[in-house]
Amino acid sequence: MPITALYAGTFDPITNGHSDLVRRAARVFDTIVVAVAANPAKQPLFTLNERVELARTVLANEPRIKVAGFDNLLVDCARQHGAKVILRGLRAVSDFEYEFQMAGMNRHLDPEIETVFMTPSERETYISATLVKEIAKLGGDVTSFVHARVKDALLAKVR
Repeated sequence: MPITALYAGTFDPITNGHSDLVRRAARVFDTIVVAVAANPAKQPLFTLNERVELARTVLANEPRIKVAGFDNLLVDCARQHGAKVILRGLRAVSDFEYEFQMAGMNRHLDPEIETVFMTPSERETYISATLVKEIAKLGGDVTSFVHARVKDALLAKVR
């Protein structure tokens, strides 16, 4: 039976760390849905549509990876896409407590959906969208952290 995993986040913007994790997950799962959260409480730099389009651009050559936006409960989004797995990335031990709590709540909301944690590649561990935005806003070079199209979009936003 094919297994679909849902990898959700704000992706503001999608980084090389995100794309690395989702590409590696595609070696384990049959289909990956990159679910871009509206998440207005975080006050994203990019609109939901912009974040979805950037993710589609970055992952365009990956036929088993789909990208969709969502503004509802994560488990509802997973159900809509037929995902039986929620994929979460853990960069550091400090991420675990929050992610563990979220996994428990999602299991309570839908016991049929499992949460699987993956760690980033060693070369991507320190990358976060928040740091990338900060570097760009302060005039630093983000070339090694994001896809070239994301870099262009990011620089256009922060100018």
